[in-house]
Amino acid sequence: MVSLIAKEVVLSEEDFKTISDLVYKHCKINLHTGKKELVRARLAKKLREGNFYSFPEYLKYVLEDKTGKEFSNLIDSLSTNLTSFFREKQHFDFLQDKFLPALIERKVKNRNNRIRAWSAGCSSGEEVYSIAITLKEALEGQGQWDVKVLGTDISTRMLETARKGYYDSERISSVPVQQRNKYLLSKQGKNQRGFEASKALRDIVIFRHLNLMEKWPLKGPLDFIFCRNVMIYFDKPTQQFLIDRYWEMLDSGAVLFTGHSESLTGIKHRFKYVQPTIYMKV
Repeated sequence: MVSLIAKEVVLSEEDFKTISDLVYKHCKINLHTGKKELVRARLAKKLREGNFYSFPEYLKYVLEDKTGKEFSNLIDSLSTNLTSFFREKQHFDFLQDKFLPALIERKVKNRNNRIRAWSAGCSSGEEVYSIAITLKEALEGQGQWDVKVLGTDISTRMLETARKGYYDSERISSVPVQQRNKYLLSKQGKNQRGFEASKALRDIVIFRHLNLMEKWPLKGPLDFIFCRNVMIYFDKPTQQFLIDRYWEMLDSGAVLFTGHSESLTGIKHRFKYVQPTIYMKV
């Protein structure tokens, strides 16, 4: 096949509507008109890679793939995967200084050594490992605990990175040196030296592919959920749906963390406001 076009491919309103409708039906991500240029730019790369001459040609190829792999790749391309270790540090400060000490005290009193956390929309894994480090630090010297942190994401590509748990030096720069030395192992990669999550972290983390609109393959009650910078991609009815499901999944006294640009304003909920982007089930 001849190499793709020199000029940029045009994304018509009809093609954009087809794409946005497909994505909304699949995972309820709301690609409103303001996202048209983002969609064009990200999928134009897929057109170039596959030598497709138009968006309809590319979409025909995607929809005819019975394995679903190409549709998954399309969703991956449109997913925003910005993350970092200890991003939005105020959440980890709250966990470390307030929530976890009280949770551990309550669990010890009730002779319950089980702690369960979920990162919904974990991207490449830094959030999950940050949660795991915070838990390991809080539980040090506290005896034996049954701890698991689940990380889920709709992007199979990001989950591959998360499972590898390997990050270059720049990516782990926000991890305090003491914790870096304890939980991240220096390792030579293909082109440069990086850091790999230690066995202590890997033993308590699990990564799974999940479309939040489908059945959740996890059992509660959970002690806290991170769903940060995920709901901004959904419309209000979908946000309402998610918040109701999170409530049901959380234990009494458990906490939901949302992103810095998200709030539960305009959503009917039973959570108690703790501080900006932190809500408790009471």
